[in-house]
Order: sequence, then structure tokens, then C-alpha cells
Amino acid sequence: MQTETKQSAERFKVLAAGARLAIIEFLKQGPKKVSEICEALDASQPAVSQHLKILKAAGLFADEKNGYWVSYSLNRARLLDYKRELNGVCQCNSDSEELAQPEKAALEAYKEELERELEEVKSQLKQLG
Repeated sequence: MQTETKQSAERFKVLAAGARLAIIEFLKQGPKKVSEICEALDASQPAVSQHLKILKAAGLFADEKNGYWVSYSLNRARLLDYKRELNGVCQCNSDSEELAQPEKAALEAYKEELERELEEVKSQLKQLG
């Protein structure tokens, strides 16, 4: 259990920086060069490179060299692994038949989000053939 807790803590730490979350969001649009990431985040190249190093070590993206340029893209499978694990940590279980109204509303919103994501996954699978 302690090992699992430590892994979860490390994953939260990787995602704890707003700049790293912004990079992940930006890479959802497709592969990008460091210069494009710097421009989108209005951040310096050394700062972005440091965040990319951490995200790469976590396996959250792949890099591909094209001549002088390196393009970065999301490793969506790894990001999904992160999501599953973090959802497990964050999910609350209640034995009570009556959930407090705020908890019920939060769970309903979460259900809607999952349904939207499921539709997106179905669409991506359909595109892949």
C-alpha cells in the first residue's frame, strides 16, 4: 500500500505545476515544437524545457526529431493511466444511501464528464478504424 501511495504522490507532483498542465492541454491539439509551446505559454525556453523534462520522465509525451526540430506529442495511453489512478485516489465511496446534496451534484457532474469522454474515445476509435 505504501508503494501505491508513493506512486500516486509522485503522479500528483508531476501534475502539480500549472505550466505542465498547460503544456498537456496545448499538446492535446497535436504535436508541437518547443518554440510553439513557449509562445503559447508565454514562457522562456529554459523554463519550458525543464517542464518537458519532467513530463518526459513521467512518460506523458513522446518526442520526435525532424531535422533540427523536435516535436512533442502526448502519450495519450500514459495520460489515461494517470487519470485512472488519480480518479481512484480522488473517488469517494459512501455507504450512506443519502449522499449530501453537494456530493451528489459533484458525482452527477463527474458522470456527465465521463460520458463526454466516452463519446470522445468512441469517436477516436472510429477514426482509427
